[in-house]
Amino acid sequence: MGNSLKAVVAFVPSNECQKYLLEDLEEMPVDKMVDLSGRQLRRLPLHICSFRELVKLYLSDNNLNHLPPELEQLQNLQILALDFNNFKALPLVVCTLKQLCILYLGNNKLCSLPLELRLLQNLKTLWIESNCLQRLPEVVCELSLLKTLHAGSNALRTLPAQLQCLRELRTIWLSGNLLSEFPPVLLDMPFLEVIDVDRNSIRFFPSLAHLPGLKLVIYDHNPCRNAPKVAKGVRRVGRWSEETPEPRKRSGAVIEITLDEKPSPPPAAKPEPEAEPC
Repeated sequence: MGNSLKAVVAFVPSNECQKYLLEDLEEMPVDKMVDLSGRQLRRLPLHICSFRELVKLYLSDNNLNHLPPELEQLQNLQILALDFNNFKALPLVVCTLKQLCILYLGNNKLCSLPLELRLLQNLKTLWIESNCLQRLPEVVCELSLLKTLHAGSNALRTLPAQLQCLRELRTIWLSGNLLSEFPPVLLDMPFLEVIDVDRNSIRFFPSLAHLPGLKLVIYDHNPCRNAPKVAKGVRRVGRWSEETPEPRKRSGAVIEITLDEKPSPPPAAKPEPEAEPC
């Protein structure tokens, strides 16, 4: 009943109704964090923008499709969560928040990202999964401190060559896209530690043994006939991983081989991506 009432109240823009949704949030919390997730909000209450020392603002799981220009006042903001909303374009005011280091934009309706995103030079973690991106916006390649990129569940078919400019990038999640080949640019990124290309359409994997920083590669649910070769100590998650060796061809036939003829344990479960702290 409470959620249903909030959904009705959300359509009424009066200050009284907004106070009901905010549960009388009048002053900035001592921990400098405001969490308004799941409040059925259709607009950001302006008085939140007066909390100039705010460091974390969570607006996930609402009905937002725009943000007020007054948001620019939050110049100390480091974490902004806008995931699970109705944004068709990233509000440009977000790009004025130059202290941001973590930005959640997943599960919206974004088809592109503005060039102004390059102003966020402190950004270390970017979540853009579950949007409508058919290609990775090249402006992402200008975020020089980016360490973690979550771009799964879009419609990406390739990655731009400029991605190799991100020398701080350590983790890239690309599951659930339309990749038909392993992105060549990733072969020129020796500092990558985690590569996730689960649930794509990749039929052949090149060797990744030359990537000295690699720790984990996830390639399950691809129509591939081989597993990527990796250096010793690198964990693979997918068919023919280290627990179950890949098949080899002999005289045109594919022959399954095993190690010491011992049954293999089931492959480990795919780890959930974690948000990297500032």
